Formats: sequence, C-alpha cells, structure tokens
Amino acid sequence: MTDYKNVLFLSDAASLKPPPAVLNSALARLGFERFMPGQREAIEALLANGRLLLVAPTGGGKSLTYQLPAALLPGTALVVSPLIALMNDQVQALQRRGLAATYLSSTLDSDELRRRMHGVAQGQYKLVYAAPERLTFSGFRALLSQIKCSLIAVDEAHCISEWGHDFRPEYLQIGELVRELPDCRVLACTATATPVVRDEILERLGLPSDTPQLVRGFARPNLSLRVAEINSAAERRRQIDALLAEALGAPNQRPSTAIVYAPTRKSTEEEAARLQEAGWRVAAYHAGMAGADRDAVQRTFMQDQIQIVVATNAFGMGIDRADVSAIAHLAPPSSIEAYYQEVGRAGRGGQDAYCLLLVSPGDMALRRHLIESDANGRAPDQAVVQHKWNLFLELMRWSEGGSCRHDAILRYFGDEEETLSGCGRCDVCRSLAHAETSDAPEVATTVRKALCAVARLHGRYGIQMAAKLLRGTKDARLARDGLDRTPTFGILKDHSERWLLQLLRRLVTAGWVDFFGGERPVVVLTEEGRQVIHAERPVRLLLPPKSASLPAVRTAHVRPRILDSGVEFDENAQALFDALRHYRMTMARAENVPPYVIASDRTLRDIVLLRPANLEELKLAHGIGPAKAEKYGDGLLAVVQQAA
Repeated sequence: MTDYKNVLFLSDAASLKPPPAVLNSALARLGFERFMPGQREAIEALLANGRLLLVAPTGGGKSLTYQLPAALLPGTALVVSPLIALMNDQVQALQRRGLAATYLSSTLDSDELRRRMHGVAQGQYKLVYAAPERLTFSGFRALLSQIKCSLIAVDEAHCISEWGHDFRPEYLQIGELVRELPDCRVLACTATATPVVRDEILERLGLPSDTPQLVRGFARPNLSLRVAEINSAAERRRQIDALLAEALGAPNQRPSTAIVYAPTRKSTEEEAARLQEAGWRVAAYHAGMAGADRDAVQRTFMQDQIQIVVATNAFGMGIDRADVSAIAHLAPPSSIEAYYQEVGRAGRGGQDAYCLLLVSPGDMALRRHLIESDANGRAPDQAVVQHKWNLFLELMRWSEGGSCRHDAILRYFGDEEETLSGCGRCDVCRSLAHAETSDAPEVATTVRKALCAVARLHGRYGIQMAAKLLRGTKDARLARDGLDRTPTFGILKDHSERWLLQLLRRLVTAGWVDFFGGERPVVVLTEEGRQVIHAERPVRLLLPPKSASLPAVRTAHVRPRILDSGVEFDENAQALFDALRHYRMTMARAENVPPYVIASDRTLRDIVLLRPANLEELKLAHGIGPAKAEKYGDGLLAVVQQAA
C-alpha cells in the first residue's frame, strides 16, 4: 500500500486554493497521468468554495472529483451512491492505488459490517462508500458526527428530485446529514443537468443558491445519433437488424457489444428471443426478474459472454465497457436525460458508435399509460404525472429534429461551451433535405383544422382515429358516430395518414392536444388548443415535411418556434433566464415546495422569448394559467422588467 504520509495534505480551512503541484502529485499517486477536461476546475472549485454541483455525463470522470480531494483533506470522505457494484469496483481500484477505502452495504454479513464500521470509527479509511439507505440508521449517522468527515460526495444526485426521472426517497436523508455536519464540504454529482433539477438538488441538500455549478463534458460527437419513424413491427425488426449489422457485423464477427432498450418487460423478452433465434448471444434484463438472474446477466455481459443485452431502463447504471458500439431504443424512453444517459454507455473508449431511437404513433399513448401506472398501485400525484409527461414531450420535440442533435442536447443541458455547430454525424447533419417551410397563414389554417378534428373526437377516440377523420378514411366507428358527415371529415385529405399522425404528435408536444385514460388513452383538446382554434393564441409550429421521412431538418435561417427546447439564448436572454431561476428558487424555498411547482424550465424559456409586459402576455407562456398568473405573475413580470 502506498505511503500517503509524504503527501502534502491540505488543511481543513473552508476556503483553499491548492498549488498546481499538489494536485498533480496527488493525481500521479492515484495512478493517472493527466486530468480529463473539467476535472481540475471542479476540484479547485470544490476546495475553494466548500460546495459544488458538478454536472457531467456518465463516464465523464466525476469520481476523481471526490477521490482526489478525499486523498488530500484530513479525515474521512463519505460517498453516497446507490450502485453497490460500482462501490465495490471503485474501492478495489483505490486500494490497488494505495488509498484506504471501504464500502458499507446490505450485501455484507453482520460481522464484516461491524468490522468496517469499527475501522471507520478509528479513522482507518480516507473514503467510505455507502448506499443512501445506510443514512436511515441512527448509529451510522452518530458515527459520522463523531469522526472527522472531510467531504460528503453525493453521486447520482438527481435521485433526490421528487420530480425527476429516477427519484429515490432515501436520498432525502442526505439533506438532513448535510445540516448535521455544517462544516463538511459537499459535492453533488449528477448526469441530469436541466436547470430545474439542479435547483431542486440545491434546495433538497440545503445548499445556497449561489453554490458554484460546473456543467461540462456532455459533447460526445463520436456517437452517431439517429431517429427513425416506424409504423409496423416488421419495420422495427428491419431497423434493429440493420443497426446491429452496421455496428457488430454478424454474430461473433466483431469484438463489440450492443444494448437494446425496450419499453416493457414483455417487449424485452420478445426481442431477446427474436435476436437469439437469429444467432446472437443475447440475454434479457428487467426488474421483473429475480435479483440473482439480473446479477448473472450483468456479470456475463461484463465478462463478454454475451454480445447483446435487451433491457428495460433497469439495466446500465454502473456499466462501464469501452466496446459498446450500438445502443438501440425500441421506443422513446422517459426523457432527454434518460435517453442521453443510456446512449452514453456507447463509445466509452472514444470509438465510433451508433445510437438509434425508434418512434411510432403509439409511443405517446404507451408512455402516458406507463407514467400513470408508475405508482405501485396507488393513484399517482397528478402534478408528478404532468411533470413526467412534460419531460417526455421534451424528448419528442428533440426527436423531431431541426438542428444538430448533439448541439440540441448540449443546449438542453446548459453546456453551451461545448456546442459543436454541427457534429456532422447525426442523421440531421447528414441529411441533404431542407425543411419545407410554409407561409404562416397556411400553417395556422392546417393546425386549426387538425385541432378541430381533435375537438370533435374529444375524449372518445385516440390519435389514430383523429388522423383517419382528417384524411377522410372510411371507418365504421366514424360512421356510427356520424363523424363522416361533419365538415372535418377529409378536411386534410391531400395529406397521408402518416403525415397527419406526425402533425398530431407535434400538436401534443405543443401542448394543444393531450391524452387521457388508462391503457388506451384518448385525445382531448386542451384549453391552449381551444385558444389556437379561436385565434386567441398564435400558431408557432413547423409543419412536418411533405415527404414521409423523419426528421424534418430546419435550416439556420428559419426562426425557431417559441416552444423549441433547443433555442439558443444570447447573453442578455441567458441573464434573464438565470434571474427567473433565482426567483423560482426563492419562491420554492419560501413555500417549501420543489422549484418545478413554481415554474418549469419550459415556462421560463417561453417567458424569456416572449418578454411579457402584462399578465395577459404572460399567460401565453406554457404552464401559466390564471391561478399561476395571479400567484406569481407580478413577481415574474418584475424580473422581466428589471432585465429590460
């Protein structure tokens, strides 16, 4: 074991700026030759300020950001992580490098757990990894208050967000621990970086709103991001088979692997069986399997005994293989955050990798059903349902294309410094087609016709039937309800049913059409949609391209619509957005609610673009209804006026 007595340990002063030689020496002793981009800046910010929120993608080198300070600072650092397998791997790696570390988890027998706890009490370790559940034990919390705790590092910090895509209730204990150890440095690490999630992390941990935030490392231009629209199971099979042939060749031909993500347990097992029949070494993985079976799949995948894992989103956390060359999604996941975390498991070694997202007309109804069912048999909180639905709509907006897919994601995560001005590899950048833009009156007329069809079906049928009504397709159900005799029947008959489905999906993402109901959700017209029909709200929408292909590429000279999540802010707009975030955080703390309850990121973006001068103009922003306008309108308008 390396002797760390010769390392120049830092003092426990609240504010430190270590000499570069100290960091370089510690880096070498941990077995690394150089810092990855952003690592040195993050470590210096943490040591100088005592607080840091670090946002970097999976595989971006976040672990060194707490391991190196832990090695330098006097005392013991606590790392809170939900990934037991990752804890074990990191502890073994640190021990090989001469740094005393251990982990505490429910997988240890009682004697071994007591031995390690005694070692913690004696100050034998520089790092202690623990699952968040460990914080519920009063004995462990008391132990932490008695030792010299140099740092609390919260890995996967987005799990503390009740409104996020991966909420874990036990993470709420961490905020109490931070309050119990006020002199301890705190590092929150996450790969989920939207401003509203970052605000909630700070709120839940009890960190000040001016805590430094470092957003880096999201650019992954070696990933070829693609989206393809499918309309049948046969088409889905062809797309997946073509991707695997491109990335892996034939079974056992190339030394690389792939992960196929499926939306349900049933589809996971069906796709795994299909690929196995085609000769691939493949296994299924989902939360319905026994724990031992899931562990066996993960172990055989890491040991290269299987080439492909077909899995739900339960698979992947802690997976670190450099040879994953393809990621496929049979259907859209829950959010842009989930999507980018999952595709980020490919190309870890810097090699080219291919990522395919398949979208189909039934995706929105399926996702709505999954969101409303995700409550352990209990009726879900409607505010949570709506928030998760909005996260999904952000992904669907992104899937429509319009600009470089990488740049759109980087802007979404706030990583403006790494934007690529076009990656040259995604399907949008490679497409030779230009957006087919129509005159504003034609767009408005087409949108209002489509919304009228939804209004006629309101609460009775799904999105497919709305397309049939607009197309004028003969259907017994339309005839039975007399809908084939309405002026709406065939009102957009010049367009294909596939094009009409694309249009209707864009109306959903715009917030003018919604879904309601259980396993077979029906379409309903929203209040915003009613306002569009009556010209009380402007139509800001790009129509789908007249060709059936997806995506529609928007060229640089086309003005982005107000609901585009990838819109770029200039310096003044960004300053207003940050000021609105500060107002949101202030109100959230005053009312003891998550920041999202005050306003979503999409709402703040709309306010920045609208620059409303009064309450009526403010109501044009997404998510601002009469109640929110009355409660928060004056405050939001004051922020806008101060920035003018």
